[in-house]
Order: sequence, then structure tokens, then C-alpha cells
Amino acid sequence: MTGTQRRQQLLDVGREVFARRGYDGTSIEELAARAEVSKPVVYEHFSGGKEELYAVVVDREMQRLLDRFTAALAAGGSPRRLLERAALVLLDYIEEDTDGFRVLSRDSPVAGSADGHASLIGEVAHRVEHVMGAQLDARGHDPAPAGLYSQALVGMVALAGQWWLARRSPGKEEVAAHLVDLAYGGLGHLQPSAGRRPASGPLTG
Repeated sequence: MTGTQRRQQLLDVGREVFARRGYDGTSIEELAARAEVSKPVVYEHFSGGKEELYAVVVDREMQRLLDRFTAALAAGGSPRRLLERAALVLLDYIEEDTDGFRVLSRDSPVAGSADGHASLIGEVAHRVEHVMGAQLDARGHDPAPAGLYSQALVGMVALAGQWWLARRSPGKEEVAAHLVDLAYGGLGHLQPSAGRRPASGPLTG
């Protein structure tokens, strides 16, 4: 392999192993063994060892997901449509890049807050906030709720996505629509299903 190919192989191996075992459960020995190289080869490409490899895997997945959000939201539409598209982007990512999602849905032990455990999904939401805010503002909508929308939507979809990943039912589009109904309209505005008697009044806490 060329140096570039070897580095890519180590990133792919790291992504898979970190997704399955988490950062603390992964050793540099296992990473080297899975790539069929010696430990010095891993350090040749990632001088900081496991921590540096993990950081690069996380950064790559963050950028991959952010690129998806940017492309999807650039198409425009109403605030509700933007939320639907953002929810579907994350569900697509969960399905197509499952290992990447599992890495991002864990707490990071090496970056962020003072206690060393920053939520990677929270960081995804923070980055999406800027994309969503810019799109809302460009279309004449109030960008102020962008932070709330992004944190609530990304957090909700990520958690629901873990549930959906084990079932793959209902379809992604239906899951996205339900989540946005909940986020955008609130429980008090949900319509009763056919054959079910509606509640006597709006849901209250």
C-alpha cells in the first residue's frame, strides 16, 4: 500500500472498531492487528496513537454528516420542510453509515468539556445550527430559533434513530414526518388516528 492508502485503511479500521467497542474498549494492539500491521506503523501515521486516530475518525464523520446537511438544506423551503429534510438526512446517515453514527452517538472521552466527556451529537447539532440559521435568514425567516431547532431535532432524531436502526420499520420518510410533527406542532396538535376517540383537550404536562 502507499502511505495514503495505509492511512485510509487505518481510518476505516478505526471507525469500525471504535463503533463496536467504544474508545475505552479499543486498544492500539487491536487496531494494529485488525489492519494487519505492527504498532509502529500505526504510530507512523498517527503519532498520537489511539487518541489521534480517534480524533481524525470523529472529524471525518462530523464533516461527512455536515456536508450532507449543507447540501440538503441548501435546496430551501419552508421552516417545516427544512426540518423534515434535516431529519431525513440524519436517518439516511444512520442507515448508510451505521459505524460512523455509532461513533458519534457515544460520548467523547478525549475532546470538549472540562470533564473530558463532550457529547459528539451535541457538537453535530451545534454545527448544524449555523447551517440552519443561515438558510432561515436567507429566506426571510427568523433565524433565532435555529439553535433550539438543531439541538432538539438532532438529539431527538439520533435517539429515535437508534431505536429505528434495530427495527427498520416504519420507513425513513414516515419516521422523519412523525418526528417533525412532534417537534414542530407539539403533542397538543397531533391529529387522532382513524377510529380513535380524540382526547377531551390538549395534552398538558
